[in-house]
Amino acid sequence: MRGTASVPRMTNALERVAADLARHGITEAVRELPHDVPTAAAAAEYLGCEVGAIANSLVFDADGEPLLVMTSGAHRVDTKRVAALIGADKVRRADPDFVYAATGQRIGGVAPVGHPEPVRTLVDAWLGKHEVVWAAGGRAHTVFPTTLDELVRMTGGTVVEVGD
Repeated sequence: MRGTASVPRMTNALERVAADLARHGITEAVRELPHDVPTAAAAAEYLGCEVGAIANSLVFDADGEPLLVMTSGAHRVDTKRVAALIGADKVRRADPDFVYAATGQRIGGVAPVGHPEPVRTLVDAWLGKHEVVWAAGGRAHTVFPTTLDELVRMTGGTVVEVGD
């Protein structure tokens, strides 16, 4: 891994994420990146990993209910496939207010944990191709290392193929 990230300034979202990680026995600290990494490719370049090892946290509106899809940075989510998998009529990207209401976190930093209530979660099977994956830490510019198995255990998620 290239560069070292500083310890992030704690906010309510970060504190909830850190508490959830600790509750699940995850001891790696959430790290703050020194500059903006607005895409999976930029994050991968900074972290020195493949883009597929970036676990994007995407929140969708599935018939009015939040759905978190942890997808490999190498994939786009096929919303029709996801709708069929979960039995929803329609799955669409959630707007920022919907995301915040469901997760207590802002787009660009949504972590797989630390939400006010559990959010139904799908985890992209492709993340299992990487020994370590990087997920957002609850605020923009924050990440933590994890694994597919830890993501599933922490979120109660279901491993599925979410893209092509």
